[in-house]
Amino acid sequence: MIESKAATPVVVVAGELNVDIIVSSEDVIPEWNREKMVDGFEVVLGSSSAITACALASLGADVRFVSVVGDDDFGKFCTSELERMGVNTEHVAALPGIKTGVTLSFSTPADRGLLTYAGSIPLLTPDYIPESLLRKATHLHFGSYYLQDGMRPHWLELFKRLRSDGVSTSFDTGWDVGNQWDREGISALLEETDLFIPSEDELLHIFPADRVVSVLETMLPPVAGMAAVKQGSRGASLRQHDGSTISAEPYVVTPVDTTGAGDCFNAGIIYGYLQGLGGVELLQFANACGALSTLGIGGTGNLPTTETVFRLQAGHA
Repeated sequence: MIESKAATPVVVVAGELNVDIIVSSEDVIPEWNREKMVDGFEVVLGSSSAITACALASLGADVRFVSVVGDDDFGKFCTSELERMGVNTEHVAALPGIKTGVTLSFSTPADRGLLTYAGSIPLLTPDYIPESLLRKATHLHFGSYYLQDGMRPHWLELFKRLRSDGVSTSFDTGWDVGNQWDREGISALLEETDLFIPSEDELLHIFPADRVVSVLETMLPPVAGMAAVKQGSRGASLRQHDGSTISAEPYVVTPVDTTGAGDCFNAGIIYGYLQGLGGVELLQFANACGALSTLGIGGTGNLPTTETVFRLQAGHA
């Protein structure tokens, strides 16, 4: 159980920003030279890093976002949405002549498919992350390892320095659209990572194996902290500090849109970790955050709070 008296962590999220344009229905697969009607259409804040940041703020963290956007309407929308949801955007830079990234999300109640225009997404570099901000941080997180081209060569050095200063670290890989997976780079970064948070599909592409447990028990290189793997309808698994692996079942809900469920899981595992949760209790808290996010449209349509998490858990006790 998270105690209300616990100190408010300062979480710096350094990541990509884009809008999500979500088309939702039972059947959203386009057909050439045909027109289909769909049930829903929304323009919402997107990006793994941003959704995780908003969920962390909703849970009670002090969240500072570092990113770049285009100096355009979508960039202004991203910044205003972050601010509306309690995330500090002082360090979000708007670049003239650049378009903000856009993701088209074709969403059904069971799954989704994505098409992304990169725009400003890969343009974040260490120059945009001020030392004065890092000195305030309790924790640093980023999402979309494979999309952040400007930061990918620099994460290892940054993580090493932060951890030597007592700042914990985490990252989520996201999907590698180039299908390269950079196992060497990921393996090196894991040695300076407190929370590694991939999905099952991502993990099994980085470290090819038949089962998640095989990777966690025998193939994963040294991890400074823990590895939490999102497994959808099978819940999640956690490799703990002592090398043992545990699992937790998901919370059964009727989903409206699965966009951002994994990112809200990220927020849950980070926030729970910073508040002293561990083991199955930590996994269950993160699973509840992910389940709650599916009850709204878009990644921020139904952000978890500690109250709604505990209510969901009590209803499934």
